[in-house]
Amino acid sequence: MDRRKFLKIFGCGTVATASVLTGCKSKTENSAVEEYKQQVEPPVGKMTYRTNPISGDKVSLLGYGMMRLPSKTENKDDYDQDMINRQVDYAIEHGVNYFDTSPVYCQGKSEGCTGIALSRHKRSEYFVATKLSNFHPSTQSREASIQMYRNSMKELQVDYIDYYLLHSVGGGTEEFNRRYIDNGILDFLMKEREAGRIRNLGFSFHGYKSVFDEILAMNDKYHWDFVQIELNYLDWDFANEINSRNVDASYLYNELQKYHIPAVIMEPLLGGRLANLPQYLATELKTRNPERSVASWAFRYAGTPQGVLTVLSGMTYMEHLKDNLLSYCPLQPLTKAEQQYLEHDVAERIVGLENIPCNDCKYCMPCPYGVDIPAIFIHYNKCKNEGLLPHDRGDKEYQEQRRAYLIGQDRKVPKLRQADHCIGCGQCEPHCPQNIHIPRELRKISDFVEALRQDTLTRPQETEAK
Repeated sequence: MDRRKFLKIFGCGTVATASVLTGCKSKTENSAVEEYKQQVEPPVGKMTYRTNPISGDKVSLLGYGMMRLPSKTENKDDYDQDMINRQVDYAIEHGVNYFDTSPVYCQGKSEGCTGIALSRHKRSEYFVATKLSNFHPSTQSREASIQMYRNSMKELQVDYIDYYLLHSVGGGTEEFNRRYIDNGILDFLMKEREAGRIRNLGFSFHGYKSVFDEILAMNDKYHWDFVQIELNYLDWDFANEINSRNVDASYLYNELQKYHIPAVIMEPLLGGRLANLPQYLATELKTRNPERSVASWAFRYAGTPQGVLTVLSGMTYMEHLKDNLLSYCPLQPLTKAEQQYLEHDVAERIVGLENIPCNDCKYCMPCPYGVDIPAIFIHYNKCKNEGLLPHDRGDKEYQEQRRAYLIGQDRKVPKLRQADHCIGCGQCEPHCPQNIHIPRELRKISDFVEALRQDTLTRPQETEAK
C-alpha cells in the first residue's frame, strides 16, 4: 500500500467514524496502520533548520514537546521509558535537536523521563528547553524558585540549560511581579545566563495583550533571547474572537519581529483540534493534497514564517513523530494562496463550530476530585465535529449516536473520572491558558450525559459549548 492509499483509508487520525469513537477499529484500518508503520518513512538528513539570530544556534524546525508522553498501560501516568527512548532516538536520527519540557508536565515526571532519554546522546546533539513553572504560591519565593531551577538540571542530567523560560506569563502584571520580579529571581536568572548555565532566556505567553506588551518592552533590560507563543491558522486572526482574553497570533508574531526576537511556536495543532477536523473539512484538505495528512497543513502553516525558530509538537506515538517529520524533512512552505485559504476559509468555518476550546495541555490537572477534564472535553468535541453528537430522541440516528457517545466516553474516561464527579470547586479554572469556564462546561456535559443515560434528551436540552 502506498502513502496515498493509506491516507485515503486512515487519514492519519483526521477522519473519525462511529466505530472509532467507540474504540473499535476495523481490520482494514488496523491493516493500514501496520502498513504505514512499515512503509512510510521520513527521509534522514533532510530536516529544515533555522538559525537563532541572537545565539547562532542551528535549531530543527520540528521541536519535540515532552508533555504528552506515551504510557505503558491505560494508566496515563505509567510512562513507557523504553518507548520514550526509542522515539527520542528516532527523532535525533532524523534531525530533531530541540526538546521542550517543564517541571509540571506529565504530573511532574516529564523532566526525569526526558533526561533519561537525552542523556544517552552526546550533549552537543540536542538543545533542551525547560521552564520556571512557579505557579503555586509555595514555589514563588526566591529559595523555592531557585530550587526548582536547580532540580530541573538534576532531572535533565545537564549542567546547563539551552533555552530557559518564564512559564506561561500573561495573567497580569501583579502575578508576573510576584513570580519573577519581587523575589529577585529574574535578576538571578540573568546572572545564570552570564555564567553560561542558561544559554538563552525567554518566556512563554498566554494571556492579555497589555501584559505581553509590557513584558516585551522589558527587552531593553532583560534582552529576551526568544519568546514562545501560540500560533496556528485558527489563532492567527481569531484567537481574540474565540476568547476575549487571548491575543491573535498575528499580533504576537509581528511584535516579536519588530524586536528581532525569534518565536518558538506551541500548539500548532491546538491540542489536536486541527488534526481532527470535521469530516467535510478533512476531505476538502485531502482533496487539495492527497499525499499530505490533515495535520501537515497546520505544521506547514506554523513553520512557514521566517521568524519562527522551531515548532513544538507533543508526539505521543511514533506515527505522530513520523508524520510531523514528513512535514519538515524538508519544509515545503505554504504559498500565499494556501495561507489565505487556511486563515480565512478554513478558520472561519472552524470558529463557527463553537467547540469547547480545550487544547489538552493538562494545565488544569490533576483535579483534586479525579475528574479527567481534558479527556471529557476532547470526546465531546470529537463527536460534535464529526456530526455524531446526539441531539433529539426523535432523530433517525439518535439511538446509534447515543450508544456511540456513551460507550466511547466510558472507554476513554473511567466512570469515577467523568463530569458528574465535578463539585465545582474551581481550582482548575485559573490554570487554563484558554480561559475556559471549566466547572460550567463540565456541568453542561454532565447534564447532557445524564439525559442520554435516561434516554430523555430533547433538542431544547442540547448542550452548546460557548
